Amino acid sequence: MRVLMVASELFPLVKTGGLADVAAALPRALERRGHDVRVLVPGYRGVLERTEGRLQPVPLGDPLGVGNAELVPARLPGSGTRIYVLRCPALYDRNGGPYGDAQGMDWSDNHLRFGMLAKAATIVAVAGAPLGWSPQVVHAHDWQAGLVPAYLQLWGGARPATIFTIHNLAFAGRFHPMLMAAVGLPHSLYAAHGVELYGAMSFLKAGLYYSDRLTTVSPTYAREIQTAEYGEGLQGLLSARAPHLHGIINGIDEDVWDPARDAALPATYDRAHLEGKVKIKLALQRELGLRQDPRAPIFGMVSRLTGQKGVDLILGNMRLLLQSGAQLVVLGSGAGGYELALGEAARQHPQQVGYRRGYDEPLSHRIMAGSDFILVPSRFEPCGLTQLYAQRYGALPIVRETGGLADTVLDSWAYPMHGTGFSFRDATNWAMGNAMWRGLQAWGTPRYAELQQRAMRRSFGWDPSAAAYEQVYLDALMEPIRKL
Repeated sequence: MRVLMVASELFPLVKTGGLADVAAALPRALERRGHDVRVLVPGYRGVLERTEGRLQPVPLGDPLGVGNAELVPARLPGSGTRIYVLRCPALYDRNGGPYGDAQGMDWSDNHLRFGMLAKAATIVAVAGAPLGWSPQVVHAHDWQAGLVPAYLQLWGGARPATIFTIHNLAFAGRFHPMLMAAVGLPHSLYAAHGVELYGAMSFLKAGLYYSDRLTTVSPTYAREIQTAEYGEGLQGLLSARAPHLHGIINGIDEDVWDPARDAALPATYDRAHLEGKVKIKLALQRELGLRQDPRAPIFGMVSRLTGQKGVDLILGNMRLLLQSGAQLVVLGSGAGGYELALGEAARQHPQQVGYRRGYDEPLSHRIMAGSDFILVPSRFEPCGLTQLYAQRYGALPIVRETGGLADTVLDSWAYPMHGTGFSFRDATNWAMGNAMWRGLQAWGTPRYAELQQRAMRRSFGWDPSAAAYEQVYLDALMEPIRKL
């Protein structure tokens, strides 16, 4: 099959979270299965310079009346996956991140920036001749690509099948309805059976309503989002589309995340030879100014610092952690209150708490390898990749039992013969503290070593997930074009 992926992030060109990893690894897995997959990504400042094998740009004109755009065919470094970089200097050539400025404020023209991404995908999908290639399936990821299925519905003629993947339902891509004309949508689409969501135009809802098939990134999350607790006001639509909604657990790139050959680590190791993990732990303690002691268990966290991620539950158990003699290592940024609290804890307890603000890809690898436990106490978690990395690197995950965390981590007390971590159900300090205490009780015992070996034996590669996506694509292609 010929598949066009559309994503706002693509590792290693641009990354703020797990979406970038998925957009890079899933195409590779599909290519191994014999499919022709290409990825469309915005040409943020500096992105094009990091690609390989760039070819002559293909002009797209000015689809949204904001400036000329063009597609630059290229290759993704490291994998060779074929990509199209969307160049439109008026929208993407600016300092800051993919969604906002250096101060964290969203760009005021994000409706145009990601409307242009969807418009470019539509042009490739229905008029691929300039590229000499056209897809049979267009796979759009998250709200930033949500207008792709809507534009293709508006096209009215023969078109590819459309797949829309929800990576996080909490981000709906909401904009004032007066901006519909700016992104080329007729006002008739502003309706309950359309793109309207509680008084706003929603790019996410466009993807949910107009696509042929929906997927999300774990089976449990697919069920959860059909309930009022997790549905973000979209549970009715999602329940109605349940026959075409599939939960497919994310994989990880086992070439990138491999402790036996990870270039970001000062030493390497595998489950039969763990001496390197001890060396990495000591190096991590030294790097973050902690007391160097291999007997002190390290609890690591690599995350956005938001309420969703349960950072308050970690802060609420700081006393337990400190009194046990354990150490805490956190990499991330987000809500100012959490950043201040973690920074203050690091200042007050410099030998036990290390905090680095922002995101540092090599450091994230060292935290996975140097930690003994990884904390993922999310209030909701569509899939989560951190707990998958953690198990591969022999750091036992401590997770809340929700979404993909429930699908990928078995509690060692509930499943003594199969457990690979510690989980808890209620989002309370007590419940998380109990899970941490159980981890501390296991630390340094044969039970911990048994759990660690079991975790490291697990495989979370992309091949099973790619096979599931392949079936979704085939099912969509076999049905008549969906018209609304």
